Amino acid sequence: AMDGAPPPPSPSGLSAYVAVSQLLGLTLLGTTGAWLGRYRGGVGWHSPLQFNAHPLCMVLAMVFLQGDALLVYRVFRHEAKRSTKALHALLHGLALVIALVGIIAVFESHRTKGIPDMYSLHSWCGMATFVLYLLQWFLGCGFFLFPGASFSLRGWYKPQHIFFGITLFILSITSCLLGITEMLLFNISDSYSHFVPEGILANTLGVLLVAFGLVVGYVLTREEWKRPPLAEELALSMDFKTLTEGESPGG
Repeated sequence: AMDGAPPPPSPSGLSAYVAVSQLLGLTLLGTTGAWLGRYRGGVGWHSPLQFNAHPLCMVLAMVFLQGDALLVYRVFRHEAKRSTKALHALLHGLALVIALVGIIAVFESHRTKGIPDMYSLHSWCGMATFVLYLLQWFLGCGFFLFPGASFSLRGWYKPQHIFFGITLFILSITSCLLGITEMLLFNISDSYSHFVPEGILANTLGVLLVAFGLVVGYVLTREEWKRPPLAEELALSMDFKTLTEGESPGG
């Protein structure tokens, strides 16, 4: 606050749900690493283990980091809007870079082993999600982070941005679930139905992905947990509308 008063506390329950989401997120990352390390030989780059970088990167980027980027506006409720917006864009950008590494890993691994690309439902959904995520990031930066878009245009695009943000998060988790099933059917199809440890661990990872998505989704859809605009932000918005729309603040 400008007068030095401490910011108001977070709404009841918000901090607990955010903490649970982070615990689930770190657990699913650990479970992914345990699966790849214990049963798939670990992760390498220019080696037969290059493919394993793909699931690790995609879970880290398209689920954990994307989920945290969506939570930024709930967690940093009383920070400056521009700083929060920059962190939101930065986390999404970092997720894109790591996801790109994961995509390169799977294409190079397929080429080395002579495996065809882009034939499975997982690959179709995953690639579509990544391309749309990249487009969403560029549009978000263009509309909200850099000057140029008018006030009315920003107002029109904001609901679309929010809707597609949540939709892409759901599609990312769905693509990961398809990928887990595909890996299990490729590697342990003969023993999967016998409840072998690898199958149980991978299924547990799938449950954790769903749980993480549900908790993040719950936080995002609680109306009373949305970030309230600060007084100076409302004033800046009116000034921005005046400059871009040619209207007076009172109009």
